[in-house]
Amino acid sequence: MLQTRGTAVTGSGTAPSARSTRLPADPAVPVEVFERAGRVVRPGQRLGQLVPRRPEGVTGNQWNAAARALLDFVVSGSDGRAASFAVEFVDASTQTAQTQRGDRMKQAVCDAVGLGLLRIESGTLQPVTHGRRILEYVLDARAFRDATGDPADYAELAPDGPLSYRDIVGRLPDGSRGHVNDLGAVARAAAVEAYVDRELVDPILRSLHAVWVGGPAQGWAWLQVRPGEYLFEQVRIWQHRFSCGVEPGRLAEDLATMAVGERLRLRDAVELPLAGRARLTDALDALRHRRDELENPYAFDHIAFD
Repeated sequence: MLQTRGTAVTGSGTAPSARSTRLPADPAVPVEVFERAGRVVRPGQRLGQLVPRRPEGVTGNQWNAAARALLDFVVSGSDGRAASFAVEFVDASTQTAQTQRGDRMKQAVCDAVGLGLLRIESGTLQPVTHGRRILEYVLDARAFRDATGDPADYAELAPDGPLSYRDIVGRLPDGSRGHVNDLGAVARAAAVEAYVDRELVDPILRSLHAVWVGGPAQGWAWLQVRPGEYLFEQVRIWQHRFSCGVEPGRLAEDLATMAVGERLRLRDAVELPLAGRARLTDALDALRHRRDELENPYAFDHIAFD
């Protein structure tokens, strides 16, 4: 997996910049409880608060470790009581063997009590800064799906209708028509602005997604900043007993695009973590060699980091 944190790295062969690429920590101001689409969302809940007793089939060691686990958001019904699913943001580059064991124990408890879990792995997206926006999107997408049913059931009757919440077309803030639920739209506009200001050599923010059989959905997004040097972001989504309301691969791709936009937004304060063409080409080759493990057809033969 490509890592894009630490000190700035480029493909030019020059020494890395001493300026840190690590994003500032989330501000101390906590996210407040909020309601969306008939659901109540509470931030910063420990699993032990939701599950007061050790579930049957969970060992004492599993329970002791999992009960202390902090979930970034917990979503309940309109009465705010029974939790239906939880959301966590994880920076995979900081994971250790111990934290991975803790994740497995936490998942065992969630499975035992039927608690859905959405796990978003990103080194850039953070719960305080981005969590509410992403949760509102997911809750709206699930509400749209619940109200309309499976789009495949009526695709022939309404061929011009949206295939999902992500496909709804309407008026955009600039007056044009486009996909109003595209989480990456702001990032793409920011890339064009940076190009006009001569900060980039290419204004097009490109992306792809892959969904692994029995594994996560993975989204990539990249933007060429200097010749052969790219701002690259990767987001992985795990759905445990849960559905995002849209295709997880497309959501992961949009979130990776959103993460590029966040890096652009903070570029005056934080060094852009650039990846060289060779690194991205190797990563794409690795994806190509594993095409048989994908749920979605491999459709990236046309992609090249030229």
